[in-house]
Amino acid sequence: TVAAFDSFRFVIKGSLAGAAVYVAYDQGLLGSGTQGAEALKKAQAALPPAIQEWTSYVGWEVRTVQLPPTPKFDFSLSDSWNKGVQTVMSALSVAPTRACEYTLEGWKYVKDLVK
Repeated sequence: TVAAFDSFRFVIKGSLAGAAVYVAYDQGLLGSGTQGAEALKKAQAALPPAIQEWTSYVGWEVRTVQLPPTPKFDFSLSDSWNKGVQTVMSALSVAPTRACEYTLEGWKYVKDLVK
């Protein structure tokens, strides 16, 4: 019974993860930087009406409280993505050299301990 419960949990978690990836892909978040920027603009435009609809559905009234405006992002998604890719590639290019350096330092430390 425990194995069945664990496999059920695995299926549920996998389904939720797959759904999240599908929604991100469907909304254009996994595309180019311009597609991501367009998806962000659509989300900023849709958020206040969605909150208003949800509060009316729940039965809350938002009369005296004004919702704050959605934040405006002033950065380029494509530039941020490119900077991240450059950082990762730079780290990968020096990884073999760093691995050799750290290995030599480790052997030196072990030799000093054995003395």
